[in-house]
Amino acid sequence: MIDIGIGFWIAFHVFILGMLALDLGVFQKRAHVVTKKEALIWTLVWVVFALLFDLGIHLKYGSEKSLEFLTGYLIEKALSVDNLFVFLVIFSSFAVPPASQRIVLLWGLLGALVMRAAFILAGAALLKRFHWLMYVLGAFLVYTGVRLVTKEEEPMEPGHHPVVRLVRRVLPVWSKYEEERFFVFRQEKWMATPLLVVLAVVECTDLVFALDSIPAIFAITMDPFLVYTSNVFAILGLRALYFLLAGAMSQFRFMKEGLAAVLAFVGVKMLLNDVFHLPIKFSLGFIAAALTLAVVASMKFPAAPGAGHAPDDEGPRDPDP
Repeated sequence: MIDIGIGFWIAFHVFILGMLALDLGVFQKRAHVVTKKEALIWTLVWVVFALLFDLGIHLKYGSEKSLEFLTGYLIEKALSVDNLFVFLVIFSSFAVPPASQRIVLLWGLLGALVMRAAFILAGAALLKRFHWLMYVLGAFLVYTGVRLVTKEEEPMEPGHHPVVRLVRRVLPVWSKYEEERFFVFRQEKWMATPLLVVLAVVECTDLVFALDSIPAIFAITMDPFLVYTSNVFAILGLRALYFLLAGAMSQFRFMKEGLAAVLAFVGVKMLLNDVFHLPIKFSLGFIAAALTLAVVASMKFPAAPGAGHAPDDEGPRDPDP
């Protein structure tokens, strides 16, 4: 286990929050549609930071820890692609204006960081105390991988979503989007905008995804430091990656199969870990090969025109018509 002092954790989170503030407060002061150029630049920025961080791990703690971080980062990055498909469906179903999507993703990202930290701390403590949970999580990941390719996609109906119902039961909701505002003063009272409803759905969705991704990375390393930091760097680049790939999501028709293979692999790895320990290099190679094959197959055998596209954006509408 890598033992890190409190000073590093403070500096690490100050850096993360500083970069997020720089992204939102300096380069994106006003609401606008994020361009492909902006998205590409920030995607590369976060990938470079992750690789530099991995280089630091390699220099200080050796190649084995470095490979564990890199493998965990790759798993989390790959699984985040599935998040992007769901985000696209959410934004389309709720007709979120393109200029307002970035603020939802930013706050969703911050919420995801907090949830992942809590999950990782709890998971590490439970696995240390109850080793048999490793088999439960392994079986769960295999089941999730199979379910990913066998479950039929169902259209999202905003008005029937349980999170939407809960928010509307607790808060009065205004009928229109108001740029990037989550609350507005209307009808002589403060009301939530549909953007807050969408944010609640995004946060709930990420909570569900965390149930898959956190056990998956514990199959690679039990070191909380590596689990957490690889998660952080993968999540930080998620917002930029969404805007970079949003227009091309439907072209990755075999990505679910690739992700299913990754989940099933790490699940089997957890189940067999006490009997047969796979080298970290093999795990990294398998995961990289599965994802590469999924991308290549998607390019070689593209979906039929119009297949797999999200519903057209018809402009803002009440999330609970």
